[in-house]
Amino acid sequence: MSTDAITLQQATDFHDESEALAKLLEALPAGQWDQTTQFKGWTINDVITHLHFWNKAADLSLRSPKEFRAYVTSLMREIPTRGMRAIENDEIAERGPDLFHAWQVLYRDMPPRWQALDPKARLQWAGPEMSARSMMTARQMETWAHGQEIFDLLGAQQPQSDRIRNIVVLGVNTFGWSHKVHGQNVPDQLPAISLTAPSGAIWQFGDDGQDNAITGDAIEFAQVVTQTRNIADTSLTVTGEIASGWMQIAQCFAGPPETPPAKGTRFTAP
Repeated sequence: MSTDAITLQQATDFHDESEALAKLLEALPAGQWDQTTQFKGWTINDVITHLHFWNKAADLSLRSPKEFRAYVTSLMREIPTRGMRAIENDEIAERGPDLFHAWQVLYRDMPPRWQALDPKARLQWAGPEMSARSMMTARQMETWAHGQEIFDLLGAQQPQSDRIRNIVVLGVNTFGWSHKVHGQNVPDQLPAISLTAPSGAIWQFGDDGQDNAITGDAIEFAQVVTQTRNIADTSLTVTGEIASGWMQIAQCFAGPPETPPAKGTRFTAP
C-alpha cells in the first residue's frame, strides 16, 4: 500500500471509540460486570458480549467471505427459535475481565486490516452488502451507542470527540430509513440541520431557509438517532412538523422498528 493511498479513517475511529470504552472498564472488578444497565435490562457482560460478537462477524466477513456466508445462513435459521441474545451469550463464553480481554484483543487487531481497504469495497453482511466505510461506521456506532449505557450506569461522561461526525452522518443518511422502517412515507426534504461539534466546528446538512430545522449539539443529535436519549431529554432545538416527527422515530441502525427510550429513562447516574 503506497503512502499516499486512501486509508479507511473509520477503522481508526472504531478503534479509538473502543479504547474510550475500555478505559472505563479496564479496572472494573469481576463482581460488577453483571450490573444491569438502563437498556432493556442488559448487563455490562451482555453489552460487551454483543459488541464482541458482531466485531467478530464483521472481521470474518473481511477475512473469509465463504465462511461468513455459511455462518450467517446458520445464524438466520437459529434466531427465530433461540433469539439473538441467547445466541450471542452462548457463542461468547468469556465473562467479566476475561471477556474484556478477548474483546480488546480483537478490536485492537482489526484496524490494520481494515485501514488498508478501499472505503468503497463491498462486504457481505447479515442484511444487504455494505461498504467497508459503512461497516466500520456501524461498528463505531454500536460501540458508542451501547457504550453509553455503561457510561450512564457507572456515572461517567463519555469522552467527546469529532469522530462523532461518522455517527451524525449516519443519522442524517438514515432519514429515509427511519420513516420506512416505521411504515411512514418519506418526506420530500431533509430538515435543515446545524450542529456544533465537540471542537466547536459547525456541521450543516440539508437546505437552509425552510420551516423544518434541527440545531444544537452534535453529541445530542447522535444520542437521539442511536436511541440512547429521548429528544425531550436533550437541548436540541427542533422546529417544523417533519423535523419533530423524525426526532420521535429516528433510528440509524438496521433491524425492525424500535421505540426510542421514554423521556427520563436514559440518563447518567449520579
